[in-house]
Amino acid sequence: MDLFIAAIDPTDQPTLDAAYRIAATAEAMDAPDLPPLCRRRFEAPLRHPMPGIDTRWSVAHLDGVPVGWVRINLHLWENTENASIELVVDPAYRRRGVGRALFAHARELLREAGRKRVVGSAVAALPSAEGSGEPRREAPGELGAEAPDELGGEAPDELGGEAPGEPGREAPGESGRDMPGGPGGELAGAAFAAALGAKAALVDVRRRLDVAALDRRRLAALLADARSAAAGYRTVRWRDLPPEEYLADVAYLEGRLLADAPMGDLEWEPEQVDAERIRGIERALDARGVRRYSVAAVHEASGRLVGWSLLSLAANTTRHAWQQITIVDPAHRGHRLGLLCKAENLAHTLAYEPELQVIDTYNAAANSHMITINEQLGFRPAAGSTEWQLTI
Repeated sequence: MDLFIAAIDPTDQPTLDAAYRIAATAEAMDAPDLPPLCRRRFEAPLRHPMPGIDTRWSVAHLDGVPVGWVRINLHLWENTENASIELVVDPAYRRRGVGRALFAHARELLREAGRKRVVGSAVAALPSAEGSGEPRREAPGELGAEAPDELGGEAPDELGGEAPGEPGREAPGESGRDMPGGPGGELAGAAFAAALGAKAALVDVRRRLDVAALDRRRLAALLADARSAAAGYRTVRWRDLPPEEYLADVAYLEGRLLADAPMGDLEWEPEQVDAERIRGIERALDARGVRRYSVAAVHEASGRLVGWSLLSLAANTTRHAWQQITIVDPAHRGHRLGLLCKAENLAHTLAYEPELQVIDTYNAAANSHMITINEQLGFRPAAGSTEWQLTI
């Protein structure tokens, strides 16, 4: 068996085609309820990287045949001791040591880059409290924050995913969070991470909203109640790039995300986000063909944008969306602004995306306020996920 691993050449189209085929095959096997892998998103880190991210991408060849790949994302502006990882092995070549060889290769690259920790995700069993699919009975409170869902990776056979709070507000279905593993068992990804010495640092749950089953009367009632509680605030809507007048406020909210969302035992620093960084993220999303829909709450007395919710669709689908960031400035909580923005954004998105059928989102299992709001809207548990952290 001749196994060698080399950095991918952006001009080597046959190898890129093989890497995409591996990722698409693995995702279709491991997460059949998610949409097909978007090719534009898959190749984007090579040509349109997110601001502040240096991606190193390597492919494993077995007897001359591409059989897996690994991407590490080095963060340049914050978290300079950390990295995130995506690792995918062709299902036909799993359990042959390819995953371990790819990880050993990645570990050397991380050490050379001076990184001390790496974070990846793997599918897990739904937490016992989530497995019934029944809505929670707790009283809803004002949400803190809902983390954005992805930068754009693939279906790992053993380990994969993105750094928490990865800039880019993209879909976890392509980051590897949803991939159960390989033929060795549906939780093989978790077993692989544990075997490497990684520690489970944060438990997440993916929830899904069936748009066809959406209770429109209940949604209208929730929206009316939220508007009543939000006296002194108005909503604004946009598609794709935020209006220039609100860029600074959007940057402030995005920068707060990791300070507000539950992070478990992850050692991850909040990001320093400004208007120029937001512009860079939006340019990268445009290059990926991601369609974005936002509703935000504006405090009328100050004119500041203080709450925001975002939905996105990949370039290759009209039927599936990801609920991305939802956040409210702590100084303006208690007015149901999170529910207001999220519920109104459903209607906003459906006006432009009439074929939309399902919406997925991730929440930390401990994020009870956001989970309550999502379940009020009709989201129900679909899959578990764990963020694994390893000291290099």
